[in-house]
Amino acid sequence: MTKKSLSAIISIYNDINFMKPLCCSNKELTKEFANLAKFLRIIGEDNRLKILCLLKDGEHCVCEIMENLGLPQNLISAHLKALKDLKLVENRQEGKRVYYSICKTVFKKYESLLINFLKNYV
Repeated sequence: MTKKSLSAIISIYNDINFMKPLCCSNKELTKEFANLAKFLRIIGEDNRLKILCLLKDGEHCVCEIMENLGLPQNLISAHLKALKDLKLVENRQEGKRVYYSICKTVFKKYESLLINFLKNYV
């Protein structure tokens, strides 16, 4: 390979990297978008959306969620765990019952990320 052809390859590589969108080259943005994608996967499941819709009006225990959605307890618990792992819901215990509610500050964070993405990259 000649020095001239190597120089041409480097030039093409630099042009390609220059054309790379900011969202792909900025490590901080890439991490934020990965978190946003995880959020969208979690809330993209029908039953989880139904649970969140129910919780938007206030806290509910698992038995109330079961009654309202007609889903078995083990399925409700699995969905609540997925939502809780992402900190979308929080819980408190009262006696034998566990009450779940939406964590509004976390939703605001994801709302901001989504708006930023849609405004700047779509």
